[in-house]
Amino acid sequence: MKAAPSPPPAARPGSAGPAEVITESRRQETVLKAGALQNAILNSANFSSIATDEKGIIQIFNVGAERMLGYAAADVLNKVTPAEISDPQEVIARAQALSQELGTTIAPGFEALVFKASRGIEDIYELTYIRKDGSRFPAVVSVTALRDVNDDRRIIGYLLIGTDNTARKQVEEEQKKLDQRLRDQQFYTRSLIESNIDALMTTDPRGIITDVNKQMEALTGCTRDELIGAPFKRYFTDPERAEAGIKLVLLEKKVTDYELTARARDGKETVVSYNATTFYDRDRTLQGVFAAARDVTERKRFERAFQESNVELEGAKSAAEKANLAKSDFLSSMSHELRSPLNAILGFAQLLESAAPAPTPAQAARIAQILKSGWHLLKLINEILDLAVVESGKVSLSHEAVSLAEVVAECREMLEGEALRRRLQLTFPPFDEAVFVWADRTRLKQIVINLLSNAVKYNRDGGTIVVDFGTTVPGRLRLNVRDTGNGLSDEKRVQLFQPFNRLGQESGSVVGTGIGLVVTKQLAELMRGTVGVESTVGAGSLFWCELDRAAAPALAAPATGTVAYLARALPAGGRRRTVLYIEDNPANMMLVEELIAQRPDLALLTAITGILGIGLARAALPDVILMDINLPGLSGADALQVLREDPLTAHIPVVALSANAMVRDIKLGMEAGFFRYLTKPIKVREFMETLDVALEIAGQPAPPS
Repeated sequence: MKAAPSPPPAARPGSAGPAEVITESRRQETVLKAGALQNAILNSANFSSIATDEKGIIQIFNVGAERMLGYAAADVLNKVTPAEISDPQEVIARAQALSQELGTTIAPGFEALVFKASRGIEDIYELTYIRKDGSRFPAVVSVTALRDVNDDRRIIGYLLIGTDNTARKQVEEEQKKLDQRLRDQQFYTRSLIESNIDALMTTDPRGIITDVNKQMEALTGCTRDELIGAPFKRYFTDPERAEAGIKLVLLEKKVTDYELTARARDGKETVVSYNATTFYDRDRTLQGVFAAARDVTERKRFERAFQESNVELEGAKSAAEKANLAKSDFLSSMSHELRSPLNAILGFAQLLESAAPAPTPAQAARIAQILKSGWHLLKLINEILDLAVVESGKVSLSHEAVSLAEVVAECREMLEGEALRRRLQLTFPPFDEAVFVWADRTRLKQIVINLLSNAVKYNRDGGTIVVDFGTTVPGRLRLNVRDTGNGLSDEKRVQLFQPFNRLGQESGSVVGTGIGLVVTKQLAELMRGTVGVESTVGAGSLFWCELDRAAAPALAAPATGTVAYLARALPAGGRRRTVLYIEDNPANMMLVEELIAQRPDLALLTAITGILGIGLARAALPDVILMDINLPGLSGADALQVLREDPLTAHIPVVALSANAMVRDIKLGMEAGFFRYLTKPIKVREFMETLDVALEIAGQPAPPS
């Protein structure tokens, strides 16, 4: 251990005492330490250390200063002041700032750099250093006054320690840019929120509002500051439902079309539909609920009005359905009434065609005309009265290359008799070359008949009708029908294609409905054609139909007439089969009797009511039953049900033979259990072939063909 220190010697007169000696020793130690620290700083290459005298002349210029500024120490010692190696404008600005701060004038130059240091205040500030090559870089500079070790009040120089601030400046610039981008993003986001037509808001998980847009302010009548921090539920007529909505969003993460009624400060109520979802921070921590409310007041008012008028709409719908059903019933009835006489016309015409002995050539030609006109009329009835076509407004067409010469010739034969009766002179083109148009044959025939019929009906007695054709534009062919009737004024010509408008002919001698030309125009347009008229009062009219021209088919099919069904003899040793026909119409009954008479292998039983037919079926057990549908008393469908339920007659094939030819009638008949459903007028071959199939099904061997 070290010995204890000896007490200080007694003071001698005129010499320092012990305390003074200790103070001076400590002062010298402090000075030595400060000097060592100062030397360490001055010799550090990481700092620009510049020491000057009291006037600013550089006395020390360390390695760090040489690296930063590009000067060698020998270049600047005793020559350059720090103010001359820094941006003079910044020094001037600093002097001006100090002058304003102190209310006195500070000379721009070295004085501006050392002013505070000279007063014992270390000054740290940013300065732009200028290198020897003229380049600049930011630096952080601290200025400290150097004082005499023997006299603290005397300044002997200044120490300037600088560090390169370039990296920090770059970081600051990047931070500024980032801050600006964040501000821009916030502005953009806020603009989107404010421009939304819906009221937008966010809440924390407790339902406390954290932000809103202008629409939410308008909805509630409160400012943004008033809304932020307030409970969401406070602004609705049903707070409990509003609070339940927040809880529902938190539970299901998303809610759509959640209806609430908002109540504004002035009492105004608005029905809104909320769509809401939860939102999170980047760490996926729940932050709250984002909700958008859309004003649906007008929609709700419309829904209420719609509900109030729903009874009226239902009544109108019911009336429309009844009217539609009545229309369908009318069409079905009309179809039946038209088919019944046609059945007799076409049926007996077919019998005459195949009669023995064969008809004379003149008779055969007349029968052929009856059949041709009758089958054409049947086609029109089938298509015009088809309920599905009438209801949908669509007509099914079969486009093909149709010979215009054949169609015109057939129509001419049909109307020639009436034209001769009125002494009209008919002129038709020779059709020297094959002329084909792209059309539906039946519909084209209907168009030509309508045009020729009008030319006959509205012509003057002894007048003329000229039919010709020609090409108006490439690829199109126009059929012209010119008459010498009274002609049409411009006013009547405009009304010509209006439904049921007979142009004042309602009280005239010519019968009609006023829909012929309307149908003609629609049919032509369905076949990509057009119909037009040119007329002169007192001189007559020219009606034309223009269609696409078609190339002649490779092989034209021959005209198909009615093929007579060949009678067959009773096989040797065979028994006659029995057919029961239940029908109340005498003409139809007579037709079937004559058809069956051509089959020696068949015997016919007849009944005029459903009740009589059932009794006869039970007694005779026929092989096949032919059944009309519209029977007096018990209908054909009801009679079929009775026969099906009776074990004696359940196995007998029952064929419907009815003038009820609507699509729904056939469907209902087949669903009721008829073996086949034949419509009137009867097609002889189809009728006979159906009988053969029914007889085979009945369990007996069918006679050879």
